[in-house]
Amino acid sequence: MVEAFTIVLAAGVSRGWRSAVEGTLAAVATLAVIVVGVGVPLIHLVPLNALRVVVGGMLLVLGLNWLRKAILRSSGHKAMHDEDAIYAKTLAELSADGQPPPKSSFRHAPRDATGFVVAFKGVFLEGLEVVMIVLTLGSSSKHLGLAAVSAGAAVVVVSCAGALVARQLSEVPENALKMGVGIMLSSFGVFWVGEGAGLHWPGSDVFLIALVATFAAAATLLIQAMRRALPPELASSSPSDVIEAAQA
Repeated sequence: MVEAFTIVLAAGVSRGWRSAVEGTLAAVATLAVIVVGVGVPLIHLVPLNALRVVVGGMLLVLGLNWLRKAILRSSGHKAMHDEDAIYAKTLAELSADGQPPPKSSFRHAPRDATGFVVAFKGVFLEGLEVVMIVLTLGSSSKHLGLAAVSAGAAVVVVSCAGALVARQLSEVPENALKMGVGIMLSSFGVFWVGEGAGLHWPGSDVFLIALVATFAAAATLLIQAMRRALPPELASSSPSDVIEAAQA
């Protein structure tokens, strides 16, 4: 949601808020249709064990991908996700595309196709990951509505926070958030694949704590090992300094 908001903010500032807001609402409506259209049949038509195997596999793919990127960033092998840089780049691209619409009130502002498409694409593509998590967590636990409401709450929180801090979205500890989410999604993925395959975990749901601790410990060890693999003069530097030095 932070990444999507950054794109919408740039589209609104450079191309006009009416088109950016309309593109955002269109993307959110499309994602909601996907949740209802795909999630409800999953809950009612697919056997629970088969659903958990499929859902667990999808969560594991998503979680391990987020975890891999977070480990690479924390160890200095990949540049940190910089929302300020993304905002500046998007703003420059949109401003170079042509003259922004003339200033006017929101209601009477002319529609701008570029602003609409950029906002729609940004929210839709970033939101697809959210939809995947909503569908997998919600359908497997039979609480699709609760998962959807939680995702909606995240949208509201990010939107309010973004409106207050404007362009300072880089202050959000995004890599730490993605590390935590990657660990949790991977843990749930392994847990549900095992349950769907007929495996009885020791302690039932409580075993999730052990899986989370295992993935967290593995991520910590990998970060330390990969930091040691860096040249000595870069080992004590911050990840951003390492990337700058490597590029230089």
